[in-house]
Amino acid sequence: MRNMLRVFGLFCFLALGVVTARAEPVNVFAAASLKNALDEVNTAWKASSSQDAVGVYAASPALAKQIVEGAPADIFISADLNWMDELEKQKLIKTDSRRNLLGNTLVLIAPGGSGTKIVLEPGVDLLAALKGGRLAVGEVKAVPAGRYAKAALESLGAWDAVSGHLAEQVNVRAALQLVARGEVPLGIVYGSDANAETKVEVAGVFPETSHPPIIYPVAIVASSKNPAAAEYLAYLGSEEAAAIFAKHGFAPIK
Repeated sequence: MRNMLRVFGLFCFLALGVVTARAEPVNVFAAASLKNALDEVNTAWKASSSQDAVGVYAASPALAKQIVEGAPADIFISADLNWMDELEKQKLIKTDSRRNLLGNTLVLIAPGGSGTKIVLEPGVDLLAALKGGRLAVGEVKAVPAGRYAKAALESLGAWDAVSGHLAEQVNVRAALQLVARGEVPLGIVYGSDANAETKVEVAGVFPETSHPPIIYPVAIVASSKNPAAAEYLAYLGSEEAAAIFAKHGFAPIK
């Protein structure tokens, strides 16, 4: 009888351990531009799976650096291919889990109600449109949105004129808020960002050919021991998640 109780106690302990392990939230390190959409995706995933996912949002380079330094991430979603490539080179992601998840557009925004409309074509005079103000962008040397912005401005022949009039920010959402608060007359963000902020309006859309394709890759972090990470990654590719991403202005990649 005593041995049976011991066996039963051991079974309960192990079962509790499994439940506890499965109860660990999936830590999702994701580009700042994903916050609104991914928060909704995480809520929907919890409703369908009874498991939690926690979004940690920042600029892609900041998140990649944290992963390099051993931050407890399970999933990484970058706003460009470069930072995912960097982690893959360092063997910090599970390569077989990597895939391209989303696409996006690049837009010029102005404060809401300004009525600003600018045709973004070669020879566009953005310096005149700034009227002595600054152009809000992500940091052009590191933040994906900033790099896309620089590429687009160079393609249209506008970079040299405005490069000395930038308000560079640590991530694209910070650039978005500068415009939303009316602190600058114009900014360059993703279409999904403009969709998320009611205090800005789209002044123009950059041609797709003016910048590299905007692609958000996703992968499981190599150090992750969370058994739910693979399930969460699969959910990101589901029709339910795709509908949420599309509602927020992203283009799911099949």
